[in-house]
Amino acid sequence: MPQTPPFSAMFDSSGYNRNLYQSAEDSCGGLYYHDNNLLSGSLEALIQHLVPNVDYYPDRTYIFTFLLSSRLFMHPYELMAKVCHLCVEHQRLSDPDSDKNQIRKIAPKILQLLTEWTETFPYDFRDERMMRNLKDLAHRIASGEETYRKNVQQMMQSLIRKLATLSQYEEVLAKISSTSTDRLTVLKTKPQSIQRDIITVCSDPYTLAQQLTHIELERLNYIGPEEFVQAFVQKDPLDNDKSCYSERKKTRNLEAYVEWFNRLSYLVATEICMPVKKKHRARMIEYFIDVARECFNIGNFNSLMAIISGMNMSPVSRLKKTWAKVKTAKFDILEHQMDPSSNFYNYRTALRGAAQRSLTAHSSREKIVIPFFSLLIKDIYFLNEGCANRLPNGHVNFEKFWELAKQVSEFMTWKQVECPFEKDRKILQYLLTVPVFSEDALYLASYESEGPENHIEKDRWKSLRSSLLGRA
Repeated sequence: MPQTPPFSAMFDSSGYNRNLYQSAEDSCGGLYYHDNNLLSGSLEALIQHLVPNVDYYPDRTYIFTFLLSSRLFMHPYELMAKVCHLCVEHQRLSDPDSDKNQIRKIAPKILQLLTEWTETFPYDFRDERMMRNLKDLAHRIASGEETYRKNVQQMMQSLIRKLATLSQYEEVLAKISSTSTDRLTVLKTKPQSIQRDIITVCSDPYTLAQQLTHIELERLNYIGPEEFVQAFVQKDPLDNDKSCYSERKKTRNLEAYVEWFNRLSYLVATEICMPVKKKHRARMIEYFIDVARECFNIGNFNSLMAIISGMNMSPVSRLKKTWAKVKTAKFDILEHQMDPSSNFYNYRTALRGAAQRSLTAHSSREKIVIPFFSLLIKDIYFLNEGCANRLPNGHVNFEKFWELAKQVSEFMTWKQVECPFEKDRKILQYLLTVPVFSEDALYLASYESEGPENHIEKDRWKSLRSSLLGRA
């Protein structure tokens, strides 16, 4: 059975490969091409175009793009049911007298389509209805020959492994989330239990940057490509089923990743605001500047931005006496790299450089590209909002979905990179589970370190002391 090629092979350097081999369905109408590029089509014709026959197998870019975008119009299980129906009816898999030679020609193609679907969008198959259809069609193929039986078995085992791993990951996330407490609560109830800070746990900024990269790559790896689309699912105007689209909003891994970014920002701010002495706070700021710089060198832009965000939070940035003791030249360079002006021009240039390095990489380390995730989501959101899903004639606007697939497939390449650094369980445990201050607790710690500068800050300080510490 042919192996699914890597994602980077799907798109050529000039953009994306839209030159699809036109097949018999096209003459039926329903698909519109310009210069041999598929631009739009009716939903039915696009579904037909997905299903292989004896003389035709869909281009891989088309398979990925359609499976990614079709969920804006129908449930994956509805698409799977239609695909199964077309395979069975058109290819006469249900007919015991059908030509064995015909089945021999078509079975590997159907199996390859199912393999691509299960490999690229495995989370679709958490739905029992999907799994039922998959098993039914796979059974029809497998009943033909021993070779197909083996391949079907491999495909099913690989899918079940992926889904089991996902369930374990979700259990770990739930456990971390249920045990997380606010740092101030811990301080008030067990003041002796927080004696450590991050420098005690990991004195080397390079090592910390590497451990952050471990967390980033693990969390990236669990995000399904469909989550980018499902995050923005809205009602399809041609769909009469009122309830179906809310069910499609399955984005838990994407949300968990955004939560990690927020946690890291708050952890940075907490570690800076915690020390009583000014020189210790200044040392902590310089430590995080070094961590951020190493993240930039690795290509870990998400941790870099989270660290900069934490250092720019008001409770940290108002500590003027502390900042006066810090050598800020390195921080200024990093801030310049992540400057949001001109639509993050500097960052986008650095990201392109990292992506280019990744393409020609000789080692796993050079392959690492971890984008600033919130901006990636924002880009996809604006692409989605800026173009209609359907054209005035009711056709699906496929030109939009080529562009969407191009952005998501680049992410798919990046998320598959193996982390080359050695894991340090102790540091990872600290980063993922140590309690952090809430926003109010950060302000309180900040005012306790460097007193309020005006009446507004004084009033806020009094209010926080009263509500958080029970003091006047």
